[in-house]
Amino acid sequence: MELKEKQKKILEVAVELFKEKGYLGSSVRDLATKLNIKAASLYAHIRSKEEILEWICFGIAQEFFDELQKVKNTNISPKEKLNLFIGRHLSVVLQNRDVTHIYSNEWKHLEDRLPEFIELRKNYQQEVEELISQIYQAENWELKSPTFTTRFILHTLNNSYFWFKRNIESTSEITDEIRDKVLFGLLGNNLQ
Repeated sequence: MELKEKQKKILEVAVELFKEKGYLGSSVRDLATKLNIKAASLYAHIRSKEEILEWICFGIAQEFFDELQKVKNTNISPKEKLNLFIGRHLSVVLQNRDVTHIYSNEWKHLEDRLPEFIELRKNYQQEVEELISQIYQAENWELKSPTFTTRFILHTLNNSYFWFKRNIESTSEITDEIRDKVLFGLLGNNLQ
């Protein structure tokens, strides 16, 4: 999805508005006011408020998928792939804090494309679950609940932006801290 310059500005302001008021609490009139234009003028650039939510949700989902594919295409051990995945996923989250917040909390308000988005999230979770399962298979460990483990990891990664101040210069400290906790929790003393 390639947005025009005016659409990018609308998206940027909408992200601020949705973060501040929530998707349901925001109106096209609110958005127009923040953009200093008439509400009717917005419809020259967008179909609806829901279209903006689609841009947000499908856009960040694509970033997550792109990073996951890069990880999957590497020729490294399963442990190293999980380590790399955590770093890449966290990087997307921390570079897009407000967008990730909206993606995580407002996706359920999609209407026209909700089934498509649910399927997209499900596919992503399945691919991450395969990655986690590969580690356990490679090490001959028992994985009691791959689905729970995957959901736990994704929830932790997707909500990590809550735990850290925005003014932290480097996300590497955050990434290292979470990576250590997730990997140690998964792999225990076998981390080495």
